[in-house]
Amino acid sequence: MAILALTAVVIGISIVRASVFMRPIGRWIASPERRENPVLATRAWETAIGVPAAVAIREMIWPVLFVAIPGVVGSIAVFDFNPLSAIPLMAGSLIAIGYGGVLHYFGMESGMRPVLKDINRQHAPWARAEIQVLPLRIRLMASLPVITLIAGLAAAALSGSGGGGFSLGVDVLIAIGVAVAVSLVLTFMLAGSILRPISDIEEGIAAVQQGKFGVTVPVTTSDEFGNLSAAFNQMSKGLAERERIRTAFGTYLDRNVADHILRTGPGESGAEMDVSLLFCDVRDFTSFSAAAEAREVVARLNQLFESVVPIIAAHGGHVNKFIGDGLLAVFGAPEPHADHAERAVRCAIAMAQRVNHGSDGLLSIGIGVNSGRVVAGSIGGAGRLDYSVIGDAVNVAARVEEATRELDAEILITEETRRHVKDAVELTRRGPIELRGKTEPVRVWEPVVETAERHLPANVTVG
Repeated sequence: MAILALTAVVIGISIVRASVFMRPIGRWIASPERRENPVLATRAWETAIGVPAAVAIREMIWPVLFVAIPGVVGSIAVFDFNPLSAIPLMAGSLIAIGYGGVLHYFGMESGMRPVLKDINRQHAPWARAEIQVLPLRIRLMASLPVITLIAGLAAAALSGSGGGGFSLGVDVLIAIGVAVAVSLVLTFMLAGSILRPISDIEEGIAAVQQGKFGVTVPVTTSDEFGNLSAAFNQMSKGLAERERIRTAFGTYLDRNVADHILRTGPGESGAEMDVSLLFCDVRDFTSFSAAAEAREVVARLNQLFESVVPIIAAHGGHVNKFIGDGLLAVFGAPEPHADHAERAVRCAIAMAQRVNHGSDGLLSIGIGVNSGRVVAGSIGGAGRLDYSVIGDAVNVAARVEEATRELDAEILITEETRRHVKDAVELTRRGPIELRGKTEPVRVWEPVVETAERHLPANVTVG
């Protein structure tokens, strides 16, 4: 009766401590805002993950202190056992308590699954638990030998032929030795059979996380783990194919735009945005292409674009499209920039310095910049879309670039762009001018392009 009373006390202590530990789960379940409260969900998830180890394993100290030790001492005193019987009796008690802990662990783990699934349905699943739990290897090594030991103890108790406490101790020790020897070997083999495929899959996942798409893991079994390994290989193959498409997508479309479309989707309609547009065109390209071979023309254009595209990207713009011997760059879409006009003007200056005043023999270019409101989005039909910008501001930028030939200017910007830039860039007034398609003259300004000649000492002349 005393042992039963102590056991009831221990159960009560465990219930109270478990209820305190699981309060975050109760708060999450009872909260009317649990769908909109990720902090509450995170705490509930961490608690549910940690319940088996925290409650079933850590609480084993109480039955040891309040049941096993008093029970062994009381048994020796009441039944007049040999004091040496305390060793096998305590060993048997600890094994029984361990067996109970294993049962509680797996029972609570199973009981928490509905809670964890409900949390994951309402919030994004967590990638990995940040709290300490029992690894699968430890669970296998702890549970299977304990089951065998329990069977050995039962057999020893049922087949004992008397002899008092010492005889019982010998029976128990022999049963424990045989059970441990047999069960550990089988447990190691079972653990290896289960964990080796899991380890292969973990290595494959780590490789994918490092960007090594297309990696495969060996399929070494035909059971559920073999199916899981084969499924991982199929997934990895799909990720590799997706990355190839992404790379090709980014090759024929600006990387920032490609990432934006992959992240948000093409969308059914465009968005109105304030942007700055930069038109760049090669001077005297018609005469050059007429006198040169086609291969040389393409090579020179590619050389030009390889020089200017990184400059555009460095200033936060993207090449919207290549137009023959020219290009259209956009600043402020799809990612908005408050200083899009200044970015565009400084980019134009850097391009003129690199191309027109560099030493690489690149073609000469003219640049027009305009700012205004456009519609930016996916344009097209019949399964073919193109991310583009539409609006009068685009046409004006193209017309301003054409005016660079008439005014013999490397760069021209409109009054609207100048209003955004203010005094950030040194400008020279060159307008107003008439633009094709516009009823009113447009005021234009020319940014000062710093060249090597502008920095020469006063006593040095050029030429």
